[in-house]
Amino acid sequence: MTTTRTERNGHDGQKAEWLEVVRKNVAALRYGSVQITVHDGRVTQVESIEKTRFVASREEGHGLK
Repeated sequence: MTTTRTERNGHDGQKAEWLEVVRKNVAALRYGSVQITVHDGRVTQVESIEKTRFVASREEGHGLK
């Protein structure tokens, strides 16, 4: 699992900046989540968590040998 955090001051002039960070983080993910943290009505942090999924074959995990 990879975590990326981007912290911003959240001023109104930076609205486009945090929105662009969210767009880039979502576009870069295959599996995971993007979390937006808000303080006093302003975005202060964008956190991206990427998950790596492994698909087990049917032969794996069926009984112990």
